[in-house]
Amino acid sequence: MNKILVIGACGQLGSELTLALRDIHSKNNVVASDVREPEGDLADGPFEILNVMNKSDLENIIDKYSITQIYHLAAILSAKGEKDPKFAWDLNMNSLLNVLELARDKKLEKIYWPSSIAVFGPNTPSKNTPQHTVMDPNTVYGISKLAGERWCEYYFEKYGVDVRSLRYPGLIGYKAKPGGGTTDYAVDIFYKALEDGTYESFLSEDTYLPMMYMDDAIKATIDIMEADKEKIKIRSSYNIAAISFSPKEIAGEIMKHLPNFSITYNPDFRQSIANSWPDSIDDSEARSQWGWQHQFDLSKMTSTILTGLKELLNHQAG
Repeated sequence: MNKILVIGACGQLGSELTLALRDIHSKNNVVASDVREPEGDLADGPFEILNVMNKSDLENIIDKYSITQIYHLAAILSAKGEKDPKFAWDLNMNSLLNVLELARDKKLEKIYWPSSIAVFGPNTPSKNTPQHTVMDPNTVYGISKLAGERWCEYYFEKYGVDVRSLRYPGLIGYKAKPGGGTTDYAVDIFYKALEDGTYESFLSEDTYLPMMYMDDAIKATIDIMEADKEKIKIRSSYNIAAISFSPKEIAGEIMKHLPNFSITYNPDFRQSIANSWPDSIDDSEARSQWGWQHQFDLSKMTSTILTGLKELLNHQAG
């Protein structure tokens, strides 16, 4: 029986992934953890307050619940990381090493750790970025993710730790607020469209970035973790992709549902981060090796989010 620990369970990805894992493995077999208290459905199941920088506390939780798998999602994201680079490096790097060391010592079955398109940089080919290419990140988030990829492969090659990873594009969901990433505009724009009818984008109108609806991200995460071990050929991190669009394009899609919606553009420091990232991603190796397929295009994602977010906001207001 799998006993799963999710670290960073209160975040944008963790909150939805934890519930999906509980649907599959039952709620008592999926322990959620974070530095802050859970809210809503997340509280309906085992939960531990955990600062993953504290290795002994992490070890105690692993032992307490006889954990066999860890999904380590805690991280300082790109835009927030630039405001305190040293702290971002310490958290992103040391937390991963704590997880990998304990996985090695306790012979845990599987580890999941997310990487990001932030590992790429200004000299990376920007269109259909290949799996193996130039990687010269210029944010502390990207630098820590690139270093993390090397550590993951190292622990697999040297110690046999079955660690699996995806390079996420921008993740778009509405059930939890975003956590300080450069692609967060594509989440915030939906809130502002419904609440204010207008949105000021911190990226220019023609900035293309790879994106993915949260349901697809959760599907990809569970798919790679459930894939047979011999199908996982890449132990650094897999390119993963779904859709690419610009602020102008997503605004146009929203206007099909909300004709009075308007958008303005006021690029800030996050523009230079976005400029160093790819426009689109080649994820053919994930598709051929373990069968990755996305389900949401821009149109389907937009209509799904607007419908769901209206219900959520109405419920909160009521």
